[in-house]
Amino acid sequence: MTEGTFRAMRRKRQQLSREDCEAALRRGTHGVLALTGDGGWPYAVPLSYVYDGGRLYFHSAKTGHKIDAVRGEPRASFCVVDEDRIVPERYTAYFRSVICFGTVRVLTDESSMRAALEALGRKYAPDDTAEGRDAAIRRDWSGVAVLAMDIAHMTGKEAIELVRARPKR
Repeated sequence: MTEGTFRAMRRKRQQLSREDCEAALRRGTHGVLALTGDGGWPYAVPLSYVYDGGRLYFHSAKTGHKIDAVRGEPRASFCVVDEDRIVPERYTAYFRSVICFGTVRVLTDESSMRAALEALGRKYAPDDTAEGRDAAIRRDWSGVAVLAMDIAHMTGKEAIELVRARPKR
């Protein structure tokens, strides 16, 4: 997939840089994975994730709607809302979000699966020990699948009010 496959952002002034998109992905705690589900219907599911600089990882059960959708059509998008501050007196929200487009696959290599699960553990249980993470991975290993999303295109946008508040670069 080439960058030309994707639409250019209409409001360029509000577009986030690649670095700002990556920072938002690193800060985020969850997002919504959008897939093609049964009968071609959209299927969007909220998920925990970890970002490694070019790829997103998710954990999953080994069977179910999400796994079936990924196997049926690997193209997907994943959206993270980094900020969403409602400003009622202005009838608006000050927001920042990132959308990643790419292909999702089920990892089969055990070392890649383990590395992704360890990264998820470090993100969501940062105070746990390596031994604690290892015990959790071993406990759940037989029932877990790990999905990897290879990012083909990433775009981010923020409210114009946040753009105006940024220090000049």
